[in-house]
Amino acid sequence: MTFLQIAALLIVLAGLFGSVNYFFLKLPAAIGILIVALAASLGIMGLDWVMPTLGVADQVRSLVRGIEFSEALLEGMLGLLLFAGALHVKLSDLQRQWGVVALMATMGVALSTVIVGFGFSWLTGMPLLVALVFGALISPTDPVAVLGVLREANLQKSLETKIAGESLFNDGVGYVVFLVLVGIAFPHGDNHASGLSGAVQLFFQEALGGALLGIVLGWLTFRLMRRIDDYALEVLLTLGLAFGGYELAVYLHVSAPIMAVCAGLLIGDIGAKHGMSETTRQYVEGFWTLVDEILNAVLFLLIGFEVFAVAFSADLATAGFFAIALALFARFAAVAVPVSLLRPLRSFNSGTIRIMTWGGLKGGISVALALSLPEGEWKPLILTATYMVVLFSIIIQGLTVAPLARRIGREPDLV
Repeated sequence: MTFLQIAALLIVLAGLFGSVNYFFLKLPAAIGILIVALAASLGIMGLDWVMPTLGVADQVRSLVRGIEFSEALLEGMLGLLLFAGALHVKLSDLQRQWGVVALMATMGVALSTVIVGFGFSWLTGMPLLVALVFGALISPTDPVAVLGVLREANLQKSLETKIAGESLFNDGVGYVVFLVLVGIAFPHGDNHASGLSGAVQLFFQEALGGALLGIVLGWLTFRLMRRIDDYALEVLLTLGLAFGGYELAVYLHVSAPIMAVCAGLLIGDIGAKHGMSETTRQYVEGFWTLVDEILNAVLFLLIGFEVFAVAFSADLATAGFFAIALALFARFAAVAVPVSLLRPLRSFNSGTIRIMTWGGLKGGISVALALSLPEGEWKPLILTATYMVVLFSIIIQGLTVAPLARRIGREPDLV
């Protein structure tokens, strides 16, 4: 199938499955689409098991693998989704929560990577370096999933900023850590880091380079928009910034996710205040909200269909269940340690650790990173464990974090 045929099929299925969810399941849109897609996938597998001569599952599996989920997300959709998410986070709100966000996006990711890596290596016998790669890809929270849930949770503003800001930045940091560890664990792969010095150089090149590029491109776009009063052209400029800037970051070998976040934060705050008319602000916000909703629907549809790319067996499923528990414990440590370190300097409400732990959802980025790994002995185990953690996170945590927030997240916030 051609690219346009695949895109048309995904849009049609996302609309149909979204309608099924709207009329029958009545769940949050993205989660509902994922569940319907997963149910359809399992139904096709069941049909193939009952009537194997039809070969339907093989045809669908071939189609799913032809989509190249990893490439489609990491080099296409992710830039738009991160830019759209960052547009709605104000720099003034983020500045007040910067200490928490910075610690969780750096120390938290590192701590979670180490806990998951050592734990998974001990449980499965996987080489430690390879297990640390798994820890790096499963540790970041997915801003796409997290920001979608926040719209339903009605959290206090400061707590919402902590979760949203952390998810936007730890995604970029986690991706850089993943690249560094892949370069060490798989030295013949595309991402080569020659020893510790090379790994450190790669980290700073990716992270700082991505931030600098995002700020520069965002500032240039803002200066251009100040001289224009045409909402259609200004929306087009923001789209060019998100698309073109992301691809430029990939070409320059700096962190494209961090670039998209920094550019989105600048345009969403400074650009909206000083570079747009009221009409332009409404159109920009409406356009990117719509882009976010459509891409979310397609992404969660793809996650549901990715079950065809996962190998399941009793041993792999058992390791996946252990991975779920390990990922939750690592997430708790990634939240509790930074919060505990900052308690002498500032106050937190009693629900912060619980909500940020349970609301730290994993998503499509983890699946895409697992799929991007070089073929090898341990890839099926990593892919199966990742997929099970992501499904648990999105479906179980995603459907229960809003009730949890309503129960404990409305306590008076002290920061």
